[in-house]
Amino acid sequence: MESAPVGQVMQSIIAEQVKYIKSLPLEAADRVYDIQNKAIEAVVTGGRAEQFAKEIASTGDVAKSRADLIARTELGRATGALDMARAIAIGSDGYIWRTADDGDVRDSHDHMKGKFVRWDSPPTLDGMTGHAGELPNCRCYKEIVFVRVPFAMKRAA
Repeated sequence: MESAPVGQVMQSIIAEQVKYIKSLPLEAADRVYDIQNKAIEAVVTGGRAEQFAKEIASTGDVAKSRADLIARTELGRATGALDMARAIAIGSDGYIWRTADDGDVRDSHDHMKGKFVRWDSPPTLDGMTGHAGELPNCRCYKEIVFVRVPFAMKRAA
């Protein structure tokens, strides 16, 4: 699995976190690493943010609201990275940005609604760069666009 696109993305997520971990005190770095690994595991096994938030809250002095934010954000980032790897592997160039379509959608995210976003050009919204569903507390999602390949069936003669 590590050599497949999805495995490579999981390794990339971990490598990205290592950059952040190097600047943190050892105990905090261990917690970040553990949280990221649990996020990847939750995505792969179909885990939910609520259960993940409980695990985060139980690891130390983390308020429930903060644990909820971390869980939603990390699961969104891990899911997004895996979605992107799968989509690119089968030829997708990007997706249509979709929102939760309710009163809680941020103005900047509502502005993105219905727009095509390339995988290699995530937008910067409110000073943060990322794809739909990968920003803190973002409930937006990607409608992945696949290139249509002409297919002609031939009858056996």
